[in-house]
Amino acid sequence: MTTHKTFHVHPKTLLLIAAVVWAIAGVNILRLGILAFFETTAPLWLLLLGCLIIFILFHALFSRLVAKHTRRVQGYGETRTHMLKFFDIQSYIIMAVMMTAGISLRAFQLVPTWFIAFFYTGLGAALTLAGIGFFLHYKTPEKPFCCPVTHHISS
Repeated sequence: MTTHKTFHVHPKTLLLIAAVVWAIAGVNILRLGILAFFETTAPLWLLLLGCLIIFILFHALFSRLVAKHTRRVQGYGETRTHMLKFFDIQSYIIMAVMMTAGISLRAFQLVPTWFIAFFYTGLGAALTLAGIGFFLHYKTPEKPFCCPVTHHISS
């Protein structure tokens, strides 16, 4: 008879959980950025350029995090692991700081709407793509894939 600890899942499932968490966060932030586009009179070309720059910067960071966390999770082997271990402690701290900063920027109107428009749109797109990356690792863990943006081969 096997006993299962509550909230412990197969390591592969951690990749699916990470995919869902990152994609939900990304889509929500992307939505806020797109809504801000309609509230600003800043030149569209400048906003789109800002989106692209922010996306490239955050995608470079997030793609490394996807690879790092995927390797760590795959290192658990077949051992059932707590469902919150799709992140390590350092990543949870970074996430909390980023969420606090993002909420504060909007709640206290510390930056203009045009900044929210390009920054959140670029960040949200990068987060969403990271969620897709985790999903691809979940779906085909034995098969590397090529990032459509950077052409980096993920293993």
